[in-house]
Amino acid sequence: MKRNKALSILFAGAILAGSGCKKFLDVNKDPNNPLTVSESLILPDVELTTSTQIVGGYNANVTSYWMQQLSLNQPSPGIETYLMLPNDDDNTWSFYLYPNVFQNLNVMITEAEGAGHNQYVAIGKTLFAFNMAITTDLWGSVPFSQALQPTAIPKPKYDKQEDIYKGIQSMLDSALYYIGQPASKIAPGSDDMVFGGDMDAWKKFIYSLKARFYLRLSKAPGYTASAQADLALAALANGFASNSDNATVAYSGSSQAENPWYEGTLPGAGGVVMNKQFIDGLVARNDPRLPILATKGSGGTYAGRQSGADVALSPNYKVFSVPNTFYGGFLPLVASTAPQPGTAASVYLMTYSELLFIQAEATFYKSGAAAAQPIYEAAIAAHMDMLGVSGTDKATYIASKTLLNASNAIQEIIDEKYVADFLSIETFNDWRRTGFPSLTIAQNAYLSGIPRRWPYTFTEVLTNPQPEQNGVTMLDRVWWDAQ
Repeated sequence: MKRNKALSILFAGAILAGSGCKKFLDVNKDPNNPLTVSESLILPDVELTTSTQIVGGYNANVTSYWMQQLSLNQPSPGIETYLMLPNDDDNTWSFYLYPNVFQNLNVMITEAEGAGHNQYVAIGKTLFAFNMAITTDLWGSVPFSQALQPTAIPKPKYDKQEDIYKGIQSMLDSALYYIGQPASKIAPGSDDMVFGGDMDAWKKFIYSLKARFYLRLSKAPGYTASAQADLALAALANGFASNSDNATVAYSGSSQAENPWYEGTLPGAGGVVMNKQFIDGLVARNDPRLPILATKGSGGTYAGRQSGADVALSPNYKVFSVPNTFYGGFLPLVASTAPQPGTAASVYLMTYSELLFIQAEATFYKSGAAAAQPIYEAAIAAHMDMLGVSGTDKATYIASKTLLNASNAIQEIIDEKYVADFLSIETFNDWRRTGFPSLTIAQNAYLSGIPRRWPYTFTEVLTNPQPEQNGVTMLDRVWWDAQ
């Protein structure tokens, strides 16, 4: 997926605009090269990178193919059939995450702490924890405690994933602390593309993330589902309370400001269509979300492509459904010179429905299926409300669902969460953690199984060789992905 050029333009232009001419005659200072950049200029760049390149970029593309929500109409081997080389994920690590997101956030947090701009500190720590969780979930052990010190520590050690998760929770706790401190007059507003500077909304997001990350360790060595459920339930009590709390980044839809999924499903992306696994499940359940999530193919029916199947040559591939515009999909069967609705769709960092599914799973661990049932139904309803499904269709679908019991609860909860988290990296995390949804290996697969992690990048292995890189394969499990 191509990089949103608006990011670099915004950042470079903002720096120049902020230099001003107040002390233009001070020959000891270059007004065009300031030594510091204000938090208000760093924050939108980081949030756009997080949304466009991390949540809606290559990361989510790969996991959407592996989790069989999307399919790539290209010959095998390729990403869909698990061919991923160390240079394929190089940009994500070596350009977007560590230099762009983490380094910029480190600068923003340090400057904001020194200036007493508590709201910026809280947002910075939250975004750092959010992105660090994605990083360690994809690669396992990664630089954390010694990272971002290129002069002092040019080859930072890799921290254990357990220690990283402890650090993530500590960072979120610190963010809550700073939210509780006196508000600074220098505060985020329109530069905050997620919540517009609403710190109550950020507080809910922080608690929601804490619940997500606590339950992530439900099967980690030395941890129990019951204990992690207790922690998750305590956190989510202060988390999202409705769809109005959803953490999103909106796109204007203008040139170079399109939703990343729109950019990623254009014809130039190589023939991105819906996957047979996903479409067939929605059709079999008469799911009213189907026409909102996907279009009909050229044959007038909903049809998905089998992962790894032989290529359907143009125009025959148009028989397949494609992602509809709610999440940003491009519609190949629509001929129009006007921008399609998908260009201005929002990217979802976390939703109320996801939080309710976390609550349903945690409640099941603690109190059983009957107690989890109404929360599970509320989670489905929340996603349907978010999509605009009618009340009648929503009620009919929920009534048709099998009641949860001791043997089916986790599968039913995660299968529905898999739909509600459409195009989210969380589907990959849930599959590794629970084994659901039940997936079969792609046809013509390059590996002997569905990958469970990403390869360490070429640049990182070359410039920072570490023992943790040795002998790791994409079929190996990260620490919390226990047997």
